[in-house]
Amino acid sequence: MKMITFKRFVNLRNLFALIIFFCFVSCNDEPAGGSTEPNTPSPSVTLIESFGSLTDSDFMGRIVDLQNNPVSGAMVQIGNSTTDSDINGVFIIKNAQVYEKFAFIKVEKAGFLHGSRSVVPTAGINQVQIMLLPQTVTQTVSSGTAATVNLSNGAAVDLSGSYSLSDGSEYTGDVKVTLHFLNPTDEDMPQQMPGMLLAENLQNEARMLETLGMLAVELRSETGEKLNLSEGTTATLSVPLDSETLVGAPNEIPLWYFDEENGYWVEEGSATLQGTKYVGTVSHFSFWNCDIPVEYINLCINISDVNNTPLSSLMVSIESEFNGSGSGITNNNGEVCGIVPANQVLNLQYILYNICNNLEIPNSSESIGPFSQDTTLDIVLDAPEVEEYQETITGVFNTCDGSAVANGYVEGRIEDGAAFYSLVTDGVFDINVLNCNENAAISITGYDYDNLQSTGEINYTLTSPLTNLGVLTACNSLEEFIQYTIDDNGETLYFFENIDVNFGSDSNPPSLTIYGSNNTNTSQGCFYLYGVLDTTFPNYEGVYSNIDWNSTSAGFNLNECQDISNVNNFIEYNLSAFGSAIGEYIDLNFSGDYEDNQGVSHTISGVIHVKRDN
Repeated sequence: MKMITFKRFVNLRNLFALIIFFCFVSCNDEPAGGSTEPNTPSPSVTLIESFGSLTDSDFMGRIVDLQNNPVSGAMVQIGNSTTDSDINGVFIIKNAQVYEKFAFIKVEKAGFLHGSRSVVPTAGINQVQIMLLPQTVTQTVSSGTAATVNLSNGAAVDLSGSYSLSDGSEYTGDVKVTLHFLNPTDEDMPQQMPGMLLAENLQNEARMLETLGMLAVELRSETGEKLNLSEGTTATLSVPLDSETLVGAPNEIPLWYFDEENGYWVEEGSATLQGTKYVGTVSHFSFWNCDIPVEYINLCINISDVNNTPLSSLMVSIESEFNGSGSGITNNNGEVCGIVPANQVLNLQYILYNICNNLEIPNSSESIGPFSQDTTLDIVLDAPEVEEYQETITGVFNTCDGSAVANGYVEGRIEDGAAFYSLVTDGVFDINVLNCNENAAISITGYDYDNLQSTGEINYTLTSPLTNLGVLTACNSLEEFIQYTIDDNGETLYFFENIDVNFGSDSNPPSLTIYGSNNTNTSQGCFYLYGVLDTTFPNYEGVYSNIDWNSTSAGFNLNECQDISNVNNFIEYNLSAFGSAIGEYIDLNFSGDYEDNQGVSHTISGVIHVKRDN
């Protein structure tokens, strides 16, 4: 089941922006109506104890950076199970031990803040996408000196200058501060924020949160060790509100920190509205959140057509009386589930997601609720528009030796639409998608997750409404790659072979050169990156800026094969992994704005996952 989010919206009563977070819910655990007050554990029962017994569940997800590029080599942990994301940022974990009503997915990757997602697992495949925030140093301050770290959007943290190491001992020296503001009007916020907006208040009650903004603050020593505030000291956070969020914002709001061990938010302190900012005092650092708590119920909706066929890839928009609106996408079983405000009338609308300009299905709006208990609804949608655009894509996926792929997935894209991913079960895939153009072109790539092999990209023409792709075979090894895209609507270029990586360990300072060629005699046929490594970074890993070609300062240069000028060049490079020996991986993401040699502005984003040659 896909993760469902209330993304960005305006409160209908108070007109301030907020986010409510839909999560995975098992639609078969409870009959319609559910149990009484399922979301308020008694004071003698902790929130964790209310999650139910341990069970096994399957997960598939994708890890991306702020530019939506895949992050490969990220460590993903669910319960006691761990794996690494592949070249597409995809991870698969089967039979992970989680709670019946709660699962916590943790992600770690050098060069990024820790990411996570909390969900209520289903009996089927639980799908998530997590967008990692870069560990970019906002400002370097010194211990013993009070300092204020600001962002251009008005977010700030006032530091007293007293810091401690993880063992509680005092730290002296420079402190590298990373500060991120997560704006509730940003449509990517649900992917960037940790966990979900499930919380425990001061009375030990479970609550859904309406966020007016959150900050992520991380402190690191000169050698990269994580720091925190010294015991008995505090810092002051300033969370900016834009004009949309400010209207109707309460004068005082609870503060909540994210419990990185347990995967939910915990109430601690409050913030007051001062001008256009919420200002509050905290005694430790994590993600901090300005939220209004709301009672909620779990709502699960199963949507099918008049022939009892589940309707997948359908956007369901839910608008509440007092707490705004949000949307979610039905999975292959036609299910969409999440937490919604209790005791409010909800209005449903159905939208053709990511096709036909997100057309709302005519005459499909309806009201449901109010609900005081967990509820499951079965809805039959008599909508010719949906049936007309429904596509079913089937096939068999084998390993190179002809056996069924036991642990893999298929990536597809219809014409210029968004990519979709489907888990392969015992060598078989059955994908339901919506497509606006009959008999459209489709590209498919199958990935054998266990053997690190793929089919390569294969192009087909759909035979609407049912397309059988036959047998796909994964025989292409995918050990390293370079990919980048110039401008948002530009072609993504790939280099899978003819990749050379040279580590100039004897240089002073040490250097790194990465070259790729796809054997075409054009500027798109080669890739050349030169960098001067920063010896003050732990294992050279960190965030670098652009440098001139002959510079000896730490940074990277990307203009030998590409038409990229050093004038107005704001490309940033995140070296997140640097293998310690030959054959180990180097991972680097880059993105930013630049001008070409004719003075024309462009954007670029890319991912490098290569092995050291020396």
